[in-house]
Amino acid sequence: MTWLRAIALAMALLLSGTALAVSPDEVLNDPGLEHRAREISAGLRCLVCQNQSIDDSDADLARDLRLLVRERLVAGDSDEAVRQYLVDRYGEFVLLNPRLNDHTVLLWIAAPALLLGGLLVLVLLARRQGAVRPGLSAEEKAVLDKLAPPPVK
Repeated sequence: MTWLRAIALAMALLLSGTALAVSPDEVLNDPGLEHRAREISAGLRCLVCQNQSIDDSDADLARDLRLLVRERLVAGDSDEAVRQYLVDRYGEFVLLNPRLNDHTVLLWIAAPALLLGGLLVLVLLARRQGAVRPGLSAEEKAVLDKLAPPPVK
């Protein structure tokens, strides 16, 4: 029976996903504002964890940023104004999905360019290997004929 408990525990952990770090005291009373706050928070990087959104992070700085987002929304800022406020304060790194600017264009072009370059290399290598297919020598053909079963009539 212990293996059943272990499987149940593993399933519960797998199905739970990442628990959102937003504590109940942070949640706004207005469901519309709270929904906007969650959408904005999901696109902002935790500057401590760096691989999580502030919505998923338990770090103190992430909590402060979540509260700041909610403050700005309650003050009447638009979603873009809140994002811009945080970018002005912390830099473009705070955005999980960087904007396309002249200083981020390399980020946007590098991945597709590397993918296309890799595909080009693979195509050239495949062509090269296809062109260098030597035939069997007479000795190899004789050995192969001896190994092959007689044709069925």
